[in-house]
Parts: sequence; structure tokens; C-alpha cells
Amino acid sequence: MERSVDISASPEAVYGLVSDVARQSRFVAESTDARWLSSARGVGARFRAGNRNGLFRWWTTAEVVLAEPGRCFAYRVRSFGSLVAEWRYDIEESDLGCRVTESTRDLRNRLFRAVIAPVGTGVVDRESHNRANIEKTLVRLKELAEAPS
Repeated sequence: MERSVDISASPEAVYGLVSDVARQSRFVAESTDARWLSSARGVGARFRAGNRNGLFRWWTTAEVVLAEPGRCFAYRVRSFGSLVAEWRYDIEESDLGCRVTESTRDLRNRLFRAVIAPVGTGVVDRESHNRANIEKTLVRLKELAEAPS
């Protein structure tokens, strides 16, 4: 699943926003906060992220799998030790500034998908939920990236 948005900002500026996981909650729909687990950044760096859906709150741990400044930032998410998703931001230069494509892949096993995730997050239809959240996230990212400094 993926969605794109055109942003009137440089690819480098947008990469700076999407790769700043400690501040992603400014635009990521389900995110409440995040913190790096070490001083390392880039591929292999890990972070812990808080998430919220209504009254449901949960934590995940993620590992950066792609970090190409101005081009791509991606990470794989684990919950309760299980791989659950991959999130990716691809950034392409455009006449306006850049086009950002946010995508996700569901990597949950059958048990996690059917039982653990709905009980822990309150989300039964994760695909529809993620689609709506990606759309919200891209609108917020665009507003943040295009706001006067």
C-alpha cells in the first residue's frame, strides 16, 4: 500500500523531516513519540516508538533498513519481538520540489494479525486503517515541510 504527495520543498529538507524519528509525531498520524536507542543513525540504528489509536496505546521497536539522504528512509517494526511492518518514504525530485511516496508492508504472522494486534491496538482492519493514516500523514508532512521557517 502506498500514497504520494507533491511537496514544495527540497528532497533534502523532506528527508530531514522523515528521518528525524524523535520528531515524527508532528506529522505521523498514529505516532505519539519516539527515541533513538543509541547514538548511531542510519542503517542498523534502532528506535522505540509510541503509538496511539483512541484509548489504545502501544510501543514498538524499529530498525532503519534504508537511509539515503534526499532519496529514501525506511524501517522495519517489531512488536513483542515479532516483525510486524515495514514503513518507507521514497523521495523524488520534481518541478515543484519533490514527490514523497509513503508505503507500508504488513509483515505480521497469522496469530499476530488475527488476535494480538486487534486486542493491543483496537484495529481490526489494519489495511484500511493504514491507508487513512498514510493520507493524514502526507497532508501533515506537506504542511510542515511547506511552512515558513
